[in-house]
Amino acid sequence: MVEEGNGGAVFLLAMNSLMKLAVNSRSLRKIFAKPFVGAMDGHIDAVSCMAKNPTYLKSIFSGSMDGDIRLWDIASRRTVCRFLGHQGAVKGLATSTDGRILVSCGLDCTVRLWNVPDPFITDTNESSDITPTPFAVYTGQYAYKAIDHQWGRDCFATAGARLDVWDQNRSQPINSFEWGVDTIVSVRFNPGEPNILATSGSDRSIAIYDLRLSTPVRKIIMQTKSNSIAWNPMEPLNFTAANEDTNCYSYDLRKLDGATCVHQDHVSAVMDIDYSPTGREFVTGSYDRTVRIFSYNGGHSREIYHTKRMQRVFCVKFSGDASYVISGSDDTNLRLWKARASEQLGVLLPRERKKHDYDEAVKNRYKHLDEVKRIVRHRHLPLSIFKAQNLRRTTIAAQRKKDDRRRAHSGPSSVQKKPLRTSKIVKEIE
Repeated sequence: MVEEGNGGAVFLLAMNSLMKLAVNSRSLRKIFAKPFVGAMDGHIDAVSCMAKNPTYLKSIFSGSMDGDIRLWDIASRRTVCRFLGHQGAVKGLATSTDGRILVSCGLDCTVRLWNVPDPFITDTNESSDITPTPFAVYTGQYAYKAIDHQWGRDCFATAGARLDVWDQNRSQPINSFEWGVDTIVSVRFNPGEPNILATSGSDRSIAIYDLRLSTPVRKIIMQTKSNSIAWNPMEPLNFTAANEDTNCYSYDLRKLDGATCVHQDHVSAVMDIDYSPTGREFVTGSYDRTVRIFSYNGGHSREIYHTKRMQRVFCVKFSGDASYVISGSDDTNLRLWKARASEQLGVLLPRERKKHDYDEAVKNRYKHLDEVKRIVRHRHLPLSIFKAQNLRRTTIAAQRKKDDRRRAHSGPSSVQKKPLRTSKIVKEIE
């Protein structure tokens, strides 16, 4: 009996030490987390759009409101070359699947096609002086708001007063779609089925198109406008829309009458969204001057990034290896962040890697403890965001109480309670 009692005491001591190790490990990770890597400056106006180069992992394109387009080397955080030609704001950038052609559009009613130089064969000191000229310029009748290139093919789509589908070798659209919308603000091709694309419009609509048909397929009308759309690369039937009402809504292409998940935490309009190549997370940029990272099925963000100088975020992108996040904001800068705030960069020794793996295993084992969950959940917020969040919670609670009282003092089943996933959808059109 004495031995059993001693064994139980030793077991409890070991459990307590492991729990303390989990709490201390989480605390130290939070204290020493430094997600901000560096800033890339060079633009003289707000960064309005970005595009990844699928061929080169460490390069990215950015377009600004003054018509300047730049190719950046993320590793050295320098400008490789500039693409000059637009007379107005650049609103959309897209690259072909092989990474050799860059397509841009803007408010000057032009679509320009550029040959992309190899960013790694140019000299470091002279690369910023390279200014390619477009090999094709297509002029339209309306200003263009967005552009996207078809996966694996030579077609691209532009969004504006209508949806136009272009061929790289033809100066006129090969197909056009109109569905009673004032302006289309974003367009995205499906990565799994290249003939399907989704758009969001200024009439609060999200529409699905099929290039094999002469008419659009389906459309839903929401209460507020969606600014951007991103498809899940690992689950091409699912997409997420960044909305003006501070939330992001994930939908299943086969069932658009309700969202599969509502992602909340921003306190102002969400301007852009991009999925990680793994399909497990996505990043959002908002008008509230913050960048957040969400799980694809999580209602709240796991990370929030902000700096004192960063202004309204207009565009965000995940890097090709899902290790970094790039954001472009109104203060003319691109910023580079780590996707994992506490991740250690550089080469790890075997002992360091083994220690990290052990700490991670202990944290996963005790992640349900209240002390560990509190540390993981806590994030430092700017004072303006903190106050706006409290005000938003108070407003939502007041509206919920008002709805409950109206339902309690009404006839049976006269006032239906709608979940948030369906209450924001006004109607569905097929």
